[in-house]
Formats: sequence, structure tokens, C-alpha cells
Amino acid sequence: MKIECVQDKLRTILSQSEKIAGKNLTLPVLSCVLLTVEKGHLTVRSTNLDMGFESSVPVKVEEEGVCAVPASVLTSFINNISNEKSIKLTSDGNIFSLTTQKNKTTIKCLPYEDFPTIPELTNTQTFEIEAGDFVKGLKAVWYSSSVSSIKPELASVYMYPEENNVLFVATDSFRLAEKRVKTKEVKDFDRVLIPFKNITEIIRVLEQAQGTVKVSLNKNQIAFNYGSTRLVSRVIDGTFPDYRQIIPKEFKTEVVVLKEDLLRSLKIANIFSDTFNQVSVVISPEEKKFELTTKNSNLGENTTALSGALSGEPAESSFNYKYINDCLQSIDADSVSLSFAGQGRPVVVRGVSDKSFTYLVMPMNR
Repeated sequence: MKIECVQDKLRTILSQSEKIAGKNLTLPVLSCVLLTVEKGHLTVRSTNLDMGFESSVPVKVEEEGVCAVPASVLTSFINNISNEKSIKLTSDGNIFSLTTQKNKTTIKCLPYEDFPTIPELTNTQTFEIEAGDFVKGLKAVWYSSSVSSIKPELASVYMYPEENNVLFVATDSFRLAEKRVKTKEVKDFDRVLIPFKNITEIIRVLEQAQGTVKVSLNKNQIAFNYGSTRLVSRVIDGTFPDYRQIIPKEFKTEVVVLKEDLLRSLKIANIFSDTFNQVSVVISPEEKKFELTTKNSNLGENTTALSGALSGEPAESSFNYKYINDCLQSIDADSVSLSFAGQGRPVVVRGVSDKSFTYLVMPMNR
């Protein structure tokens, strides 16, 4: 291999691929990026066997070739050298060389023949969506996924189509988030469970995309394509709970408050919260009272009164304040509604002018 390429383009593509490279002691080549030069392009690939990434950039080619270079070493070097317009890359046997005006570096390669193939999906269903909309859908719900792998279907983001919408849903059984993303037109596709542990990298890669991304999926994998970039993730084989049956349809009490006021009160709750992050909520529409109380036996206690529009019956309940705080970044509206279905039942949080997002939190034992 002997090429010359633009440093900025190489830096961008390596920073994306390096995060996905695995750290597998039994298969050391997974810690590498596979560099392939052919037809005037350098293609960079990485995989951890759960996800795969590949992307290409045009380069000036003197000699085609393939090599597997340790991802962290190569990326760290490229990120730390001074900005130069171009960089020369060569490989000879098990030695990979990089040359700039101020640096000449050699890195030992691993046998590229051991590098796993990133699968090409077959028997797929496909649809296109704005990359920004897809990222927004994931960000709106993924924090509600379970971090435990005991129930894999809960350690995921559930995605499915409905009319001209793509819905993203996540739950850990204590809270649930649903985001509805409108699209111009989306083809019907099978419901899919995207692993929670892969969501961060999917978001990070797709945030670099501009315009639409092509989504392809089958029963085993999901792939995202834009420009010369392709990202593949396995999907979970399982059935997501019938979550809509637990979302209350009728409510006894409702509060509408400014999102910023609620955020501020939850920050105060954090100061005095106990080890269970419990906040007690008291609502009395007749007295125009909406109060949040937190107690800590070692610190003290605090009660914050909030102004808002209150309606319905008096209500008292307790929640994990972090669960409510988490969802507010997903609401675009200035005001939020908290709807209570009764004692021992969940609270539903929505944006007053943003009906695309629904969030449910189960109460704690008082």
C-alpha cells in the first residue's frame, strides 16, 4: 500500500471507526482498523462482532493494498500531530508507516486475513429517514432502556412504523418513553429491537450524517447507509411488551407547569434526596398547591412550591426524581403536563404543545 490522503478526512473517519473497534484478547485483530486501498479510495473498517463500521475517502494511490493497524494507536497519532494538508501512508509486510512534513512513524500491523467480514444484509426491508430525525428519536427514549441484560427485550430501543411515523420506545419497567417521529413517507417494516449498548455509537455516527439515511433491516441485523458510510448492528431476538395497555387513558389530576420551573425544583430535590432519590408530590387544585418534598436524614429536608395550572382531584404520590428529570430534555415545549391516574398508578408527562412524546413513571412506595 502506498497512498497520500487529506489529513482532516482521515481524522474524521478514524475517530468514527476507532470507537467501534473491539477489545478482544482472544481475537486481537478486533482492536484494529482494516485499511483497504482500491479504485482510488481508502476504506476504513472496524468491528466488535456486535457492530460493524465502514467508510471510504478518495485518496491519491500509488499502490493498492490491505493492512490491519491498531485502532487506538493510529487514531491517537492522527489526532495529535499538527494540522497538515496531506499525509502519506504506506505498508510493507507487517509494518505500517505514516509520513508528514514533521513526523515519520511506523506501527506494527496484525495479519489482516484474520479480520472478520462485516456482513452485507440480505432479505432486507428498507426505508429512508432524515438522519437528524432518527437521532432525535433515539435520544428521546434510550435513557429509559434497562441496563441489565437479564431481559434483553428491555435492554433495547423498540422501533416500529405507524402510518407516516416511526415510533421509538424504551422501558426498564419503572418508566417508559415513547417518541413519534413524522416522516414524509415510510414503508412498512417489521418491528425491531436495537440493543441499548449499541445506541450511543449509532447516535454518534449518524450525527455526522447530513440529509437522509437509508435504513435496512432483517431479522438479525439493522444497517444505516449514507454517502460512503455504512454502520451495521445486530438486533435483539425478542418481543417487546405490549406497552400501550399500561398507559392510562383517563386521569383524575393534572398539573401544567413551566419546564424550567420544574427543572429548577428537581435540581433542589437532588440536594436533599435520599439514597432512593425519592421526591414526594402533593397536589391540591382547590388550594392551588403543588409541592415537591425531599428528605434526607443526614442533611435535612426541603419543600418547593411551584406555580401552575391545576385541575381535578387532590393527589399525593412519590417518584424517583431522576426519572422525571431525565425526560425533560426530550420535551421541546416550554410547558409540561403531569397527569395522574390515581393512587398507586403512574404519572404521564408530556409537552403541552408537543404531542409527539409520551413519558410514564411508576410511583414509589411511600
